[in-house]
Amino acid sequence: MILRLGLIGTGFMGKAHALAYRAAGAVFGDLPEVQLSVLCDTPAPSAQKHARQFGFARPTDDWRALVASPDVDIVSITTPNGLHKEMALAAIAAGKHVHCEKPMALTIEDAEEMEAAARTAGVHTMVGYNYIHNPAVGHARKLIADGVIGTPVHFRGWVDEDYQADPNLPWTWRARRADAGLGTLGDLGCHLVSMSQVLMGEIDSLIADTQIIHKTRPMPDGSGHGTVENEDTASAILRYKNGAQGTMCTSRSAWGRKNKLDWEVHGTKGMITFSQERLNELQLFTNEGPRAEQGFRTILTGADHPPYAAFCPAPGHQLGFGDLKTIEVANFLRAVAARQETYPNFTDALAIERVIHAIDTSARDGARVSL
Repeated sequence: MILRLGLIGTGFMGKAHALAYRAAGAVFGDLPEVQLSVLCDTPAPSAQKHARQFGFARPTDDWRALVASPDVDIVSITTPNGLHKEMALAAIAAGKHVHCEKPMALTIEDAEEMEAAARTAGVHTMVGYNYIHNPAVGHARKLIADGVIGTPVHFRGWVDEDYQADPNLPWTWRARRADAGLGTLGDLGCHLVSMSQVLMGEIDSLIADTQIIHKTRPMPDGSGHGTVENEDTASAILRYKNGAQGTMCTSRSAWGRKNKLDWEVHGTKGMITFSQERLNELQLFTNEGPRAEQGFRTILTGADHPPYAAFCPAPGHQLGFGDLKTIEVANFLRAVAARQETYPNFTDALAIERVIHAIDTSARDGARVSL
């Protein structure tokens, strides 16, 4: 089976997708062949440059032409958030499978429309929550399912970066809801929600608060200051459907934090902790043995934690961000080839986006929101 890829966008995530689709077959060996067919970017010289760099057969500066191309089976969308809906709906209408970066859309209504269209058309979809594909996270899920820490009773998570910490950074489209949707919730917090639901199950209700730290930013052209319309920080107290509790915090204005996606799962017999900045490690505590000898122990991922061994047979040699995207792509390609669903598709991602929009609603209304 041969699957032909059309990639829209060549920024941070566009390059990550291009590298992952190129690498997946070499890493795993059991995947359908991928042909890098069409790359779209604007202006046209940028499309030409990146098509050569990434190894695509031909460039275009017209995403609609890419979606309509008979030599494209999968459309990969890595554009700014406000373009996701229109591109995804067009690709679905053309019968293409869709790999879309998160968040799906600017509003929950738009995400619902995308999910319904994909489900009705019967195409396969994937949303770019690559952190949950980490072998360390897979092992944490196994430890929880096997009862190693007893019954999970509490989740504590936070995800912080500092890319909006400087008040002198110029205003961009990310500050306007019409272009970006939510702020730190749509950019960072959704990753934490995806991790939480993979480990703890679905969230039942929450109460939340948000904050805009820098309410204006200087306009790039020097014409004054523009208003920041979406949140810099958000916090929520959670109740899961299984009765467990949890807390989440996220900030895009946390000086010194680069990718601080950390979490703890507290159980009745122990605890698991993880930090994305040390993504090859888990910390495990169990209440076994003499108290004088109890303590957290480090589990370093290796060949015993699938699919780590597909990249390297030796423990301690480390996987990275791009490798997690390659695992995500491999899972998607297998699903398309086998005509089976994989996680997270548009239906799964819609559930994640319901949570981040519920946090926004709760903060605005000052009330608990049920999901």
